Amino acid sequence: MSFTVFLGNLPVWVTADDIKSWLSAENLVADSIKVIRNPETQESKGFAFIDAPNSEEMNSIIRRFDRAPLEDRLLRANPAQPPKSKAGVGPSGPRPAGAPGASSPTGQVRRERGGRKHKRPGSTNQGPQSAFAEELAKAL
Repeated sequence: MSFTVFLGNLPVWVTADDIKSWLSAENLVADSIKVIRNPETQESKGFAFIDAPNSEEMNSIIRRFDRAPLEDRLLRANPAQPPKSKAGVGPSGPRPAGAPGASSPTGQVRRERGGRKHKRPGSTNQGPQSAFAEELAKAL
């Protein structure tokens, strides 16, 4: 079982060493810390993953850092979701939600082969509803 914390809404200057020192100052333990970076620019994408040794430590990290103020923003901390698969079943098999050409439950516009836009019927054109959703949308 994984005990990984998603830590989001971070300023771009935050490093793994910064997070490690914050955890140490609060007597919290992490097995590993990974700040996610843009592979082209190496600039932080504004979020990190913290692997905790057990569920109690994971919950302590979340309680301490969720909605904690840093500069002019509030951090977000919650249990990390498992990564979504990017591969389809095959040419005739079903595609996982979020795969190119799959219908979107949120009504987002998706591009299929040929660059055509397809929108789910009856959906609205609303953007992300929270700062967390915006950060997640940028990351994806």
